[in-house]
Amino acid sequence: MPGPRRRSVLVALLAGRRTDRSQGAILDDLRACILDGEVPPGSAIPVDAVAAAFGVSRIPVREALMTLIGEGLVDHRPHLGYRVAKLTAEEFVEIYLVREALETAALRVAVGQARADDDERAAAAHAALEAAVRAGDGRAYHRESRRFHLALIRPCRMRRLLHMLGTAWNMTEPLQPMTHLGPADRELLHRDHAAMLGAFSARDADALIATCAVHHGRLQSYIALLPRDTGLFADPL
Repeated sequence: MPGPRRRSVLVALLAGRRTDRSQGAILDDLRACILDGEVPPGSAIPVDAVAAAFGVSRIPVREALMTLIGEGLVDHRPHLGYRVAKLTAEEFVEIYLVREALETAALRVAVGQARADDDERAAAAHAALEAAVRAGDGRAYHRESRRFHLALIRPCRMRRLLHMLGTAWNMTEPLQPMTHLGPADRELLHRDHAAMLGAFSARDADALIATCAVHHGRLQSYIALLPRDTGLFADPL
């Protein structure tokens, strides 16, 4: 169960970030702390302590938290306060299905519009992912995996689709699912990434979509095996 230690982690993280007190900066910093996975799902967000860390009143903190509630990253319950949002295991699986549908749609357009500079960004992201795999760094792998996928889909230049995908992706970030995988599982996913990069660079849309489907199937099988007794998932609805 989240306790004082986790609350102090959030405040410490915020205290170590920028000193900008603007509404936008408060929102960005709170969101970043949640997405980084340092503050696990279910962790309390003490408004007074967060306000003190920023040197502001409670009002801009509450406004930022209301925005994060709308993004699905924060929950609020009367008499219990604000917490990093938890998903049920079923909701988690559902969001991955949504992500697959959106990513597939974006990739089909992106591969037809990609340019040489997009290839360079994708190759650089894949190299960073390779380094994380070789280092056995689960947190870096999680971060660089998202960077790689985004490098492949951003050439679609479909602003609304990318926003929807980013919102869905963010909702799964606090749990950091890729950090729960073993080295062998990460290696299999990384082979998928290499195949995806090859198809993208060759502008082979059919091969890219087929490889992406295999990749997401593998992801969903891993997600189904994530431990349910860690306290990171919400109780079934």
